Amino acid sequence: MKFHLLKFNNLDIYEQLLLEEALLRTDDRNFCIINNGSPKAIVLGISSSVEKFVNHKKTHENSIPLIKRYSGGGTVFVDSNTIFVSFIVNKEIINNHLFPETIHNWAEKIYKDVFNFNGFALKENDYVIKDKKFGGNAQYIKKNRCVHHTTFLWDFEAENMNCLLFPPKTPNYRKERNHLDFLTKIKHHFKSKELLIEQLEKTLSKHFVSEEIKLDKLDISKDCRKSTKKIIPPLRGM
Repeated sequence: MKFHLLKFNNLDIYEQLLLEEALLRTDDRNFCIINNGSPKAIVLGISSSVEKFVNHKKTHENSIPLIKRYSGGGTVFVDSNTIFVSFIVNKEIINNHLFPETIHNWAEKIYKDVFNFNGFALKENDYVIKDKKFGGNAQYIKKNRCVHHTTFLWDFEAENMNCLLFPPKTPNYRKERNHLDFLTKIKHHFKSKELLIEQLEKTLSKHFVSEEIKLDKLDISKDCRKSTKKIIPPLRGM
């Protein structure tokens, strides 16, 4: 099986999500996108309500853009210290079974080689170190193709977490902990972001044939359906 690897530094997450949608809907190859950072934004799952997940006052004060992605999953604050990894694959690579659990299990096997230290696990669809989350996942499944994309917290600023409300539904292992008690940082386990990305590339090459490709070599359709959108929240209640 072959992967085409696309690498970016600080590509806006909105542009990344649009790129993912185009590759998902109009291409038939397997891709891995690695993006080291993004301008600040809050990204919500397609069915998530801004009113339930976002602190309007803090978001407005800090001029943080709101984005709804095309996939499900939770809400995350992203910035230059977020590492994004997206797999866009055909069903054959996951043994022809495109179900959330089988996709998670497939990705977990890859990440076990990347985060090969004690305490790493996939827990209730999150990547954790012991009982603290450092990676959140979302998926999109179509007939013969799917996306599994992850936001990894290399580091984060406590103040940014105030832009997020405590979600109405949380995994059991969270145990009602606030954001700061629930999250952890990968920087405690790698010397640099570059070394983490290098380890991910080595792991990908170990499991698959991997070939880096540049964006200008792709013929990306401009006419595909786009579900990713920027949100303009109402001003009332600020």
